[in-house]
Amino acid sequence: MQYRLIRDVVQERPTSRTWPVVPYGSRLGWYLLATQEADGTWPGGMLAVPRGREVAGVGTIPAYRRLLELGWDPEAPGLSATKRLLFRLLAEDDDPGYLAELRPAGDDEDLVLRGRLLLREAAAAALAQAGHEADPRLRGAARRLVARVEAFFRSPLALKPWVRLGNQHVLAPEVAAPSFHLLIMLGHMPQFRSEHSEFMERLFTYLTQPWPRQAAIQQVGAHLVEQPHLVLGDFLATRSALDSDMPSALAWLEAMARIGFLDRHEGWVKLLDRTLDDRDRRKVWTPPRSVVMPEQVPVWAWPVMPLSDASVGRVPSTGFSIDVTFRLALIARLAGRAIDLV
Repeated sequence: MQYRLIRDVVQERPTSRTWPVVPYGSRLGWYLLATQEADGTWPGGMLAVPRGREVAGVGTIPAYRRLLELGWDPEAPGLSATKRLLFRLLAEDDDPGYLAELRPAGDDEDLVLRGRLLLREAAAAALAQAGHEADPRLRGAARRLVARVEAFFRSPLALKPWVRLGNQHVLAPEVAAPSFHLLIMLGHMPQFRSEHSEFMERLFTYLTQPWPRQAAIQQVGAHLVEQPHLVLGDFLATRSALDSDMPSALAWLEAMARIGFLDRHEGWVKLLDRTLDDRDRRKVWTPPRSVVMPEQVPVWAWPVMPLSDASVGRVPSTGFSIDVTFRLALIARLAGRAIDLV
């Protein structure tokens, strides 16, 4: 945690020879590495996330991203093996084995295509976070992902994405809403964002619209499939949304800060300020009674916390206080705010 704080918030590079190996003191990191398979995968499949404080059973992509969050070098042997796998997912390899837990019974073509797209977006987010923005394979995949969403933004479906099936409203098959994985990818690709400024403006407009009441269920071929990875508007519109899932709220604010949207949205700025106000005299975040750390965190947000090796049960918790304090400092730095070291 101190390593990430010095590297990413204070933005200093100590001269000590032991500095680069500091992240490898993480017990959590070594546990994740010990459960990794020889081919770079984890036993949990591709996108599985465990409940509560557990990390056993985690999928490959969230495990890889958690190690990056812990400060591990993307070229370290274990992560390097996973990187090769992620590039295969980026190319939507047609080997059905790569679908892991997303492989449908009977290899239904529509569900197979849906699974490949989802893994491609998640792999792109992980590779972007690992610093591979300049790789032409990632840039090519990013262009195709953005073009798909941009076509949706320009279509009438952007205003009316719902169709009625029986007694419920579901997303039409052609709806190509942005995903949380896409936002994370964009947050770590500054040069790519500058090359697609028109799309970024459309994206900002989309992200500031109210989140619909309907659940994110989409018609995929002959199936109705939950699509919790899709972003349907403003994910963080109220304080209750923040209090009910602090890891996801912080992951959202960080993504918006990296993309450059945070300071353009008054509501997100107010939520950040209110959370900063929950710090004590030592500037350590202290959880209000209204804050709950949910037992189940979505796959796109799971890697952000906890990073500390301390016991991190339900709030209030010293471990979560440390994690949230660090994440708030990182978000403030990314948003261009002055950082006072105390």
